[in-house]
Amino acid sequence: MARLGMAEFSDRAKAIQPTGVRKMFDLAGKDAIHLGLGEPDFQPPNTAIEAFYQAMKDGHNKYTTTAGLPELRAEIAGLWADLEPSLTEDNVCITMSGTNAVLNSCLCFLNPGDNILIPDPCFPLYGPHATITGAEPKFYPCTFENEFIPTIDCLESLVDERTKAIIYNFPSNPTGATITVEQRDELLDFARRHDLWIITDEVYDRIIYNRNHVSFLGGGYDKVVMIQSFSKTFAMTGWRIGYLLSANIELMSEVKKMQYYITACSTDAMQYGVLEALRRSPYYPSEMRDAFWERRDLICRRLNAMPGISCHVPEGAFYVFPKFDFPGWTSVDIALEILKEGVVCSPGSAFGSAGEGHLRFAYTIDVEKIDAAMDIVEMVLERISKSPPPEQPTLF
Repeated sequence: MARLGMAEFSDRAKAIQPTGVRKMFDLAGKDAIHLGLGEPDFQPPNTAIEAFYQAMKDGHNKYTTTAGLPELRAEIAGLWADLEPSLTEDNVCITMSGTNAVLNSCLCFLNPGDNILIPDPCFPLYGPHATITGAEPKFYPCTFENEFIPTIDCLESLVDERTKAIIYNFPSNPTGATITVEQRDELLDFARRHDLWIITDEVYDRIIYNRNHVSFLGGGYDKVVMIQSFSKTFAMTGWRIGYLLSANIELMSEVKKMQYYITACSTDAMQYGVLEALRRSPYYPSEMRDAFWERRDLICRRLNAMPGISCHVPEGAFYVFPKFDFPGWTSVDIALEILKEGVVCSPGSAFGSAGEGHLRFAYTIDVEKIDAAMDIVEMVLERISKSPPPEQPTLF
C-alpha cells in the first residue's frame, strides 16, 4: 500500500544544505556593504557583450555540440599549449560554469563507497558534489600555520584503498593561497604514488599577484583534469560558462558523455561572446587583477592593524582569510555581529571545520567602500574583545 502523508525525498537531497555564504547574503539588508560573495564588481568586456548580442541576432540560438563551439575549444587549447603542446579542441569541453565542471568530474570518477580527498577549508560545493555521487568526502586540513598548503604527511594519513581522487585548488577560495613549483611537484607525486585522479580547480589562474601561476597541467601525470571558468577572469558570473580540460583523451570522452546527460550543451550565442573576449580582450583579466591588487593591500593592511586579527597577504584570487583570537566567539557569531552593523562577510566555518576561527572577506568592491567597511569591522571587533561570547553559539 502506498504511504500517505509527507513526501519522501532522496538521501542525497537531505544530506546537503545551503551554504553559510548564501545564508549571510540572504540576511543582509539592501544597504549593506558586501564583502561576502565572490563576484567581481566589473562587467564583461564590451567586445564580448557585443559579440554575444550579434550572435543572437545572427541566429545562434539553437542547440550546439555537447563539447561546445569548435573555434572556442581550439582557442582555449592554445592558451595552455605551453604546458601541454599536444592539446587540441578535442581536449576541451565547454560547461555551464566551473561548478558544473566539478560535478561532471566527480560523476566520472566516483562510485558509491569510494572517497575523495578535499581541502579544508574549501569552496563549499566540493563536499556536496561528492555526496551527490554517493562517495565520501574526506577533508585534508590546510592550516593558517602552513599558509594553507597541505602537508604530504597529512595526505598520506588519509588516503586508503577506496580513495579515487583528490581536489586541489590554487589559487584558493577561500584563502587566496598559491603554491610554488616545488610544492606542486610534491602534490603531483603524492597523487601519482596512489594512482589518484587529480581534479585541479584553477579558476583564479589569471588573478595572481607577485608570482606566476603554477598549474597542475604539464607535470607529466596523465590523470589530471582542469576546472576552469570565465566567471572570475572575465566577470561573467551570470553567464554561467566554464570548461573542462585534460590531456587525457580517454577521460575527455567520458567527460563529454557525462556532460550530455547533465546539460546537453552550453549556450550557443554566449560562446561567441567568450571567444571574442579571448581574442580581442586578452588583457582584461590583468586589468581587473591590478584593481584587486590595490584593494588587497588596503584590506590586509587594515585587518593586520586590528587587535586579535592575524592575516596572511594572499598571492591569488580576491579573498582574504584572517584568523581571529577572541576566546569563546565562533566565526558565525562574529560575522553576525559585523552584519548587524551593515557589513557582509562570510564565517570561516562556511568553508569547512578547519575554517573555524577565521572570517572570509571578498575584496570585490572599490577602495572607498573597503575602507568604510573596515572602519565598521574594527569597531565591532573592538566591542567583541571586551564582551563575553554568546551563551549559546549560533548554528548555521
